[in-house]
Amino acid sequence: MTLIGWVQIALVLAAVLAAAFPLGAWIATVLGGRRLALAPVERALYRAGGIDPERGMGWKSYAIALLVLSAVHFALLYAILRLQYWLPFNPQGFAGMSPKLAFNTAISFVTNTNWQAYSGEAALSNGAQMFGLTVHNFLSAAAGIAAAGAVARAFARAGTGDLGNFWVDLTRITLYVLLPLALVVTIVLIALGVPQTLAGSVDAITLEGAKQTIALGPVAFQEAIKLLGTNGGGFFNANSAHPFENPSAISNILENWSLLAIGFAMPIAFGRIVGRPRDGLALMITMAILLAAFTLALYAAEAAGNPLLHALGLPGGNMEGKEVRFGIPLSSLFTASTTATSTGAVIAAHDSLTPLGGMVTLVLMQLGEVIPGGVGSGLYGMLVFVLLTVFIAGLMVGRTPEYLGKKVEAREIKLAMLAVLILPLAILGGTAISLCTASGLGSLANAGPHGLSEMLYAWTSSAANNGSAFAGLSADTPLLDYGLGIAMLLGRFAYLVPVLAIAGSLAAKPKLAASAGTFPTHGVLFATLLAINILILGGLQFLPALSLGPLAEQFAMLAGQTY
Repeated sequence: MTLIGWVQIALVLAAVLAAAFPLGAWIATVLGGRRLALAPVERALYRAGGIDPERGMGWKSYAIALLVLSAVHFALLYAILRLQYWLPFNPQGFAGMSPKLAFNTAISFVTNTNWQAYSGEAALSNGAQMFGLTVHNFLSAAAGIAAAGAVARAFARAGTGDLGNFWVDLTRITLYVLLPLALVVTIVLIALGVPQTLAGSVDAITLEGAKQTIALGPVAFQEAIKLLGTNGGGFFNANSAHPFENPSAISNILENWSLLAIGFAMPIAFGRIVGRPRDGLALMITMAILLAAFTLALYAAEAAGNPLLHALGLPGGNMEGKEVRFGIPLSSLFTASTTATSTGAVIAAHDSLTPLGGMVTLVLMQLGEVIPGGVGSGLYGMLVFVLLTVFIAGLMVGRTPEYLGKKVEAREIKLAMLAVLILPLAILGGTAISLCTASGLGSLANAGPHGLSEMLYAWTSSAANNGSAFAGLSADTPLLDYGLGIAMLLGRFAYLVPVLAIAGSLAAKPKLAASAGTFPTHGVLFATLLAINILILGGLQFLPALSLGPLAEQFAMLAGQTY
């Protein structure tokens, strides 16, 4: 590791944290329902959709609205992918996707996972990219932020089942947060060299005099929202490592900032909504410290390099699968950021990371995508761990646990544990089934512990709604297309529905005044307990699988064996 590398990482994280405060305040304003400049546009949209913006929703109504939206848009996206040959904006003349791949892709984008078992520039038309994938990048991100807003209101309100109106939240978040940010980032990306065109390709003559056809399309706008919305679906197969998606170190810094900005702003917004800014700040600091620690662990692993290459007289860090224009420090930060959020965009081949570097990416996803996690989903996932932390702290001192004046009782803890157990069920169960079948074993590119890591990574990425992959896995098979699609559904909705049920239960409770015995939830002690509980409750159940995969591969590498 070098001082310059440390400074590069520190500057990007500092820019993210600096932006979190004004952006969080703005998101709180938007979710607070204050009349804003585009109010006439809002009213027109509500009238067109038959929505009464004054009608509040209980948790069941809120959940049903979110699920119905997701179901309808799954059907629409599935149809677009299957029928793209007959739809406009298809200059490449691409045929429709197969049923299994269209199912997997549609589920992927509806759940904010954006797992891609296809090559974008070789399989999707410009129309499918714009009206299918990009639209869902906005919708899935807005739905996640809306759900987080509903959970925040549960702590701010008392004696009511009203969590707000899902359709109003969705509309306002899109109009006032995602669209403006995406437009600004798009313009900057275009200025930095990212294409935004309806042309399908351009012909070029190489230095050898041969003709080369280079794929083009409306890249910049999709790139902006894929990062801001922590979606991650790349226009090109190489994703953010492609020079048309990420042409320089400057664009890379902007993109790294974009994928973290809203996630870190959400705890600040939460603190303002509940009227306890210091509690929101404590959540953000916990997220930041954990992300910084894992980033430095990943940087250290990659900077240490491969001892097998060192023995051959090739010293230095591990540059396999990395872009020279980004280097190890920025590649490590982006890799940690994309797996700590639900983004899934990549600028380096995760399959080529050192075993310990690959383990860091796995752990970041297996912790529940909460540091800072996806936009909205990271905050409500973090609040699940907060409830478990105050419950454990209450048991330690013999008091009924409380958080922000709300008693945390058996119902909330049962629902929280139901949500937390979804990930190990989908990840470990899916990995075990896949490795017991000929189809699953046939998808692996490597044997031994690295092969286990490949399959474990696929199920982890899907259930955690991340979408990145160990590139060696052949995922376009019936087992993985349908199986991983089910894991994405469980990771998104089997987690979200219990969280909204918790919100409904808390909103109905009275708000208690703080007393001398109230456990403070904005200090160093609470942040430390929260971090420890995330590491134990979120990650400990995966330790046996990690021991057989990346840890075993690390010891094998040190002993002179590779896979």
